[in-house]
Amino acid sequence: MTSTAGRWHLLSGAFRPFFMLAALWMAGSILMWVPLYMGHVELPTAFAPRDWHIHAMLFGGVPPIIAGFTLTAVSSWTGRPTITGRPLAMLALVWLAGRIAVSVSALIGPIAAALIDLAFPLGLATVLGREVVLAGNWRNLRVVGLVLLLALADAGFHAEAAFDGLANVSIRVALSAVLMLILLMGGRITPAFTRNWLKARGETRFPTAFNRFDAAAMVVSGLAFVAWTVVPDWIGTAIALGLAGLMTAARLTRWRGLATRREPMLLVLHVAIASIAVGFVVEALAIVWPVVVDPAAALHLWTAGSVGLTVLGVMTRVSRGHTGRPLSAGKLEVFIYALVSAGALLRVAAPYADAAYYHLIGCAGALWAAAFLAFAIGYARVLAGPRADRPL
Repeated sequence: MTSTAGRWHLLSGAFRPFFMLAALWMAGSILMWVPLYMGHVELPTAFAPRDWHIHAMLFGGVPPIIAGFTLTAVSSWTGRPTITGRPLAMLALVWLAGRIAVSVSALIGPIAAALIDLAFPLGLATVLGREVVLAGNWRNLRVVGLVLLLALADAGFHAEAAFDGLANVSIRVALSAVLMLILLMGGRITPAFTRNWLKARGETRFPTAFNRFDAAAMVVSGLAFVAWTVVPDWIGTAIALGLAGLMTAARLTRWRGLATRREPMLLVLHVAIASIAVGFVVEALAIVWPVVVDPAAALHLWTAGSVGLTVLGVMTRVSRGHTGRPLSAGKLEVFIYALVSAGALLRVAAPYADAAYYHLIGCAGALWAAAFLAFAIGYARVLAGPRADRPL
């Protein structure tokens, strides 16, 4: 006789509830943002509309995806089982409470909203840190550090919005932390997954293993993000960003990305890292020639492009791999990647569209939201059901 706990698959792994919640939130918040931006609706939030949108993406949508990935991967890093069942449900409810609190912060007060919102990233860092420390897996404390940096940026966001009316520095801190996490984790999994895929096909040329050049590229990228956070308009920042872009692109050339063009589930990870490299260069050009290169277009290349592609690439792969399904993209996955890419490109192009600006904003938002809705609908049975190789 099968127990109730055994049938409750949605809480059997962290990626299951968090990927579903993140996809629904990403889609819903964008669909709310477009009419909010155009002045058709209002939210009882203490944040300015722009800040609510940015917070919803960076601190609302990205952290549960980080949680789903890291809490699933940490068992591989440490050899210890991670949280499931009731503790996992409680952590998900803490995240949900934060989303509600921020959206009604004008009613409950900014301090209460901040405390409720910060409970999730701090709770996630605590759970991850405990597992890493107990296993003595010190190398992965870097991931815990980046989660804590994201929590610090979130706290700064609340403080900056309360005292200055708009959050600016903390937005750059948060985006830098997210992109560094992508470069760190993506720089680990993308060549590793590519190597496994090539080896299974009898190839003998594999991605170059992580070496001093990769470490140097990460250091330069980190310094470029620090400069961009502190002095975003300085010419020295533009030089650092350009160098980081070139070094990140050079890393990519060593990972045999073009060899994966027949496997979209792998190719999307390479494209996501490539978009970070391009984003470095475009952001540098926006500093040097702001009249020609719109700063907002450069910023959305990172947010809508790099982050959107990365999270959907990771969510589809992890969801399939950890439910016993083939690690190969079908029509649904290709459709999802195409939607988010089209949405990102339209959002980047919008500042150059003149009279069609608002139309492109609406279309970009609809396409981007559709990508996450397609994931939520298409993967509902995958995330809530049993493993394909161990059906009930």
